[in-house]
Amino acid sequence: MSRGIFIGRFQPFHIGHIAAIKFAFKNVDELAIVVGSAQASYESQNPFTAGERIYMIKDSLNADNAIDCKKTFIIPVPDTNIHSTWTHSVDMLVPKYDVVFTNNAFTGYLFTQRNIAVTEPKLLNRSELSGTEIRRRMMKNIKWTHLVTKQTQRVIQEIGGVERLKKIPNLSHHKD
Repeated sequence: MSRGIFIGRFQPFHIGHIAAIKFAFKNVDELAIVVGSAQASYESQNPFTAGERIYMIKDSLNADNAIDCKKTFIIPVPDTNIHSTWTHSVDMLVPKYDVVFTNNAFTGYLFTQRNIAVTEPKLLNRSELSGTEIRRRMMKNIKWTHLVTKQTQRVIQEIGGVERLKKIPNLSHHKD
């Protein structure tokens, strides 16, 4: 049985992430979804807690009949202060895996340095489907709900996510 890991911050979880998960399942039997920067929240680039992101992901996967939730794990992984050790932290927190799915060039580089296979899922409508763009739209009251799953939309509404994002000082123009 083959297993992969799909790494993201999921700030917020959106329909591009669903497409990447479906892509991953064409290549592996099981998938661990790694919620990166798990320690970060209430920041302009990381407004949602790891628990809130897990809630968005789990409910979105449960609602999608094309994804077998019995074959997925959702695992929060905090950042480390030393980039070269972060992949080893991942190894300690997730089940053994064969391939890493990521579109983050630096994350891919860190794994390839260890001779671990990295696959980049095809990006779906990247100009709109990025956490950075969705958060920007939320801040500026531009239509954004069509870019996320109904479940993510519900979680953001329940936690007052748009209001939270507007109250957080915008210290960075981070791209994800």
